[in-house]
Amino acid sequence: MAPPKSESRTRRWLLSYPRAIPLAIFAAVAAITALSVFSIESNVRAREAAQMREYTQSIASSLERRGTSFSSYLRAGAALFSNVEEVTPQLFQQFVSELRLNVDYKGSEGLGWITVVPRGSTDQFLARIREEQPDFPKIRPNPGAALPRLAIVTHVSPETERNRRALGFNMYSDPVREAAMEEAKQTVSPTASGRIVLLQESAREASGFAIFMPVYAGEPALRDSENSLVGFVYSPFDTQKFLDAAIDRAAPADLGVKLYDGMDASEGLLAARPSANPPSASVEQTLTIANRPFRLVVETDDPAVLSPLSMVTLLFGLALASLLMLLARLLTRQAHEDQTRLEFFEQQHSIRNSLTRELNHRVKNTLANVLSILSLTRRRAEDLDNFADSLEGRIRSLSATHDLLTGTDWSTTPMRDVIEAELQHLQADVEDVVEVSGPPVELAPNDALSFGLAIHELATNAAKYGALSVPGGKIEISWRLLGDHLAEVSWIESGGPEVAQTRHRGFGTDLIDKIISHELKQPVQLDFAPEGVRCVMRILVRQRSEFQIRKPTGVETAS
Repeated sequence: MAPPKSESRTRRWLLSYPRAIPLAIFAAVAAITALSVFSIESNVRAREAAQMREYTQSIASSLERRGTSFSSYLRAGAALFSNVEEVTPQLFQQFVSELRLNVDYKGSEGLGWITVVPRGSTDQFLARIREEQPDFPKIRPNPGAALPRLAIVTHVSPETERNRRALGFNMYSDPVREAAMEEAKQTVSPTASGRIVLLQESAREASGFAIFMPVYAGEPALRDSENSLVGFVYSPFDTQKFLDAAIDRAAPADLGVKLYDGMDASEGLLAARPSANPPSASVEQTLTIANRPFRLVVETDDPAVLSPLSMVTLLFGLALASLLMLLARLLTRQAHEDQTRLEFFEQQHSIRNSLTRELNHRVKNTLANVLSILSLTRRRAEDLDNFADSLEGRIRSLSATHDLLTGTDWSTTPMRDVIEAELQHLQADVEDVVEVSGPPVELAPNDALSFGLAIHELATNAAKYGALSVPGGKIEISWRLLGDHLAEVSWIESGGPEVAQTRHRGFGTDLIDKIISHELKQPVQLDFAPEGVRCVMRILVRQRSEFQIRKPTGVETAS
């Protein structure tokens, strides 16, 4: 039964492309694996980006919420202090205690009160503050012509050694603080300053900012921005603590976070928590704290390795690709081995058929020769004994030549061996009476059979009637090359009885003159001279070569 077309097509591909198909399978699986890894990594990057945006939003919300809370505290203080004639230390501490602020200010240093000294009232202010607070520090920097206005920090809460460093500082002496206070006066709302160094800092210059809320005295409709301004409620912030508190509140992640002052993220860095490795991607978001924009940047580092799922997919894909390539290679090798085995079986089948045809041909030829010998022997036989002896000798001659051909696997046979095989049946010792000479000549199988029969007939005739029938007789067998493919053989008898010139034609004569000349396809000269028989034959010379099977087309090759 013939294999299916799909299997036959696959087999042809495996045989035609033994290297390309395994490589193509490996490349296809590797490409699918690479595409899967790319898809997984894209999803991972998208998920990480979403997590970064969510994380950034969470930190920004926490910062804004903290800034809004302190802005509300400052608004409450401004509403309270605008209705009193003077903000005393007792009143300020009562206000702070009623707010019930947590002990941890989440980045804020607390609350403070700034007294704005009217123009020309510097001396009265200093005298009064000395009377109320004898241990009040000196005004920093000293008031003079360069500072016509004073905005002095007079109260702070909580009253810690760190916060007391801010007491006595003139806020108008710093341009950044002054700008924020002026903006707060214009908007009458909490306003954050730019990047400053907090007064609470003694040695290090950590970044910070402050939120200011103006306080006016009198009815709102009758307020004058210059004359009715009595002071500011403010809150200073340590930016690093402020940012750390928001990060800790927003489910900390292994990401870098930076907070910048203003919209430009190239300068004005306020605080930062760097990532472990150099950043490769970032998410930015703008937030507003007390009417001032800030820029929040969250950075992530690009891992040097793939995600665990991508690594598993990559390793599994490469292993699968290698396994399929190996399997395809084994199938290709198996297909080649099967093809080689089929070709070998076909060759053996062809050789068996050829050998059968060759054997049939040679058996037919042998039987034809036997029948011819039998027929001619019967015609020339005088009685039954003569018939049996002649037939037996000729069959033995044919058998001897067959033995020679069998020993050479039916290839070419040396002429000398054929002659010696045919002379072995003679009873006399032929080594002294028969001289054999000539160059090495190889005979084809069919030519050797015909030549052997001729030598047998000549030797039999010589043993009965010629040189071998009497003592002193001698036979000379010699040959010479007439060309590359033709040899001439001479049989010359001498020393025997005189050959009768009148004689009947026997089987040997017919065999040599007709059958042998016909088989050898060369003329045969047979001369019955009185001094002895002379015979000259020509035989084709064959070069030794490998055995060739007879073609099945009916055209017979020389064998």
